[in-house]
Amino acid sequence: QVQLVESGGGLVQAGGSLRLSCAASGRTLNSINMGWFRQAPGKEREVVTAISWDGGITYLAESVKGRFTISRGIAKNTVYLQMNSLKPEDTAVYYCTAGFQVSDSSVTPPRYWGQGTQVTVSS
Repeated sequence: QVQLVESGGGLVQAGGSLRLSCAASGRTLNSINMGWFRQAPGKEREVVTAISWDGGITYLAESVKGRFTISRGIAKNTVYLQMNSLKPEDTAVYYCTAGFQVSDSSVTPPRYWGQGTQVTVSS
């Protein structure tokens, strides 16, 4: 069992930056893949980015490449999402996720989800 808690969401103007954080706890804490999904109003949840337990493998959606960066803390129980050059279309609830397979080209459906944090980008 894994518990995930996100923080760092808020309101930002287009072109601005935000950094999201996620704290994980529970079994397999140091050997679990983690990442971020998001859901905009009226849309399906979609994968944004993911990272392997050791940080060696990362996935980025094409829509955020060059703007977003995922990283893990030293203890591997935290994950961060640095979001730069934010656009109004990035507005969504962002969810920290864990328990999935990740490669540089795909992420399987996560087993664990956080409660979500709202990111709103104004034009």
